[in-house]
Amino acid sequence: MTEPYDDGNVFAKILRGDLPAERLYDDDSTLVIMDIMPRGPGHCLVIPKTAARNILDVEPSSLSAVMATTQVMARAVMKAFSADGVTIQQFNEPAGGQVVFHLHVHVIPRFDGVAMKPHTGTMEDRDVLKANADKIRAALAQ
Repeated sequence: MTEPYDDGNVFAKILRGDLPAERLYDDDSTLVIMDIMPRGPGHCLVIPKTAARNILDVEPSSLSAVMATTQVMARAVMKAFSADGVTIQQFNEPAGGQVVFHLHVHVIPRFDGVAMKPHTGTMEDRDVLKANADKIRAALAQ
């Protein structure tokens, strides 16, 4: 059994505007932000605007919106970074690797022969995040 949703999580705070984020895409159901501890250039996160701890408790319509936005973002990061591929990751509960307990999907551009950086907890420089975000926003606008 999963724990109840906690609206004090970092993504809920970003959605409310209580914390800053480098925003890439925003529609009625989803928000996309840059991951501040990226595992590669262009690593971004797709989050639903509804309260959902993870895939185990999300409403199907919200999950559908998240996946549609994930596809949009996968195409955008591939274009923005001339990537060879894209990794999509989603984790559920601590045993599944989940750290922030608001449903989110990782979208990470990938390049042949280049391993993903480990999750170190090291925050990326804000200027680098903004430059990468600008590339993605430009690809979305095309």
